[in-house]
Amino acid sequence: MPSKQQKSDKKEQSAMPAVLANQLEQHRNAISADFKATLSTLEAKLDCIQTTVSDHTHSINSLESNANEQDGRLQSLESMCAKLAENNTKLQAKLTDLESCSRRNNIRIIGLPESIEGPHPSTFFSELLAEVLGDGVFESPPECDRAHRTLSNKPGPGQRPRPVVVRLLRFQQKDKIIREARAKRGKLQYRGTPIAIYEDYPSEIVEQRREYQEVMSELYQRGFKPSLLSPARLNITLKDGVRKRLSSVSEAKDFIAADRSGIGSHTSSSA
Repeated sequence: MPSKQQKSDKKEQSAMPAVLANQLEQHRNAISADFKATLSTLEAKLDCIQTTVSDHTHSINSLESNANEQDGRLQSLESMCAKLAENNTKLQAKLTDLESCSRRNNIRIIGLPESIEGPHPSTFFSELLAEVLGDGVFESPPECDRAHRTLSNKPGPGQRPRPVVVRLLRFQQKDKIIREARAKRGKLQYRGTPIAIYEDYPSEIVEQRREYQEVMSELYQRGFKPSLLSPARLNITLKDGVRKRLSSVSEAKDFIAADRSGIGSHTSSSA
C-alpha cells in the first residue's frame, strides 16, 4: 500500500496543473489588459495624427489653390505691367518729340558773362548774333522772340556763367545760325570772349548725343569728319568726301573697328 508521503506527493502533483492554469490565466488577463490599454493609446494617437494630416491636407490644398489663383493674377499683372511699360515708352518718345518741336526755334549760347544782356535781352542777343556771325550772313539782325538764362541758380564770382536760351522768330534764321556756328566752331567770339552756339535739345536727347563723344573723338583722330544730326544720329564724312550715317553708338564702334582692321568697308549713303 502507498505510504502517506506518496499520497501527499500525488495530491500535490494533481494540484499543480490547476495552479499553473490559474497563473497562466492571470498572466493572460494582465497581458490582454496591457495590450488593450496600449492599443487604445495608439488608436488615440493615430486619430490625432489622422486629424492633423487631414488638416494639413486641407491647408495644402487651399495653399495650392490660392497659389494657382495668385499665379494667374501675377501673370495678368506682369502682362499689364509689360503693356504699361510699352505705352510709357511710346508716350515718353512722343513727349520728347513734342518738347523737341517746342524747342525747334531755340539756340543755346555758351560762355557769355552773367548780366551782359542788360534789361532788354531779346534786342541784345539779336544784335550780338549779327555781330558774332559777321557781315553777309544776315541783311539785318535776326528777330528774337525771347531770350533768357537757363533756369538755375545764378553762379557766384569765378563760376561758369549760365547758358543763354534764345528763341528765334523764324526757323530759317535759326537753322542758318546753327550752320554758321558749326562752320566757325572754336572761332566764335564776342568782344574777346570765346562763345559757342548750339541747338537747344531736351535733356533726354542731350544724354543720347553725349554717348557719342568718345567715338567722335576717335573719329576725329583717325581723320574723319563726324557730326551729329538731329536728334542723335552720327554723320561721318569719309576721307573721299562720301558721307555715311549711323544710327547708334554700337554701329559707330563697329565702323571704327573695321577701319582699324583695314577692312575699309565704308559703305556710303547719300547725305
